[in-house]
Amino acid sequence: MKQKIITFLILTLFIAAPLKVFSADPTAGQAKYQMFCVTCHGASGMGDGPGAVALNPKPRNLKITTKTDAEMKNVIKNGGAAAGLAVTMPAWGAMIPDADIDNIIAYIRSLK
Repeated sequence: MKQKIITFLILTLFIAAPLKVFSADPTAGQAKYQMFCVTCHGASGMGDGPGAVALNPKPRNLKITTKTDAEMKNVIKNGGAAAGLAVTMPAWGAMIPDADIDNIIAYIRSLK
């Protein structure tokens, strides 16, 4: 019985440890959002950044987006046109690593 408990605890550690490693960090995402997104989407994510006035269509209000995390990641990495959305949304995949994109999405989710 003692051996089963020890085995269970060890397996639990191996399963739970990677979850923490791969969880997104909204605080880190905020810094990247400020670098790459705020010009168009605005500080509050409402699509009212200083660059938005020159864009047609206007940037998406991220506070009310219905996109899943996977859909958002696709748009951030590959641009709006790749997802059938606005061509004015640039592809950031070459400049922003996947982990940072996940952090940006976590930050966007925290804006709601």
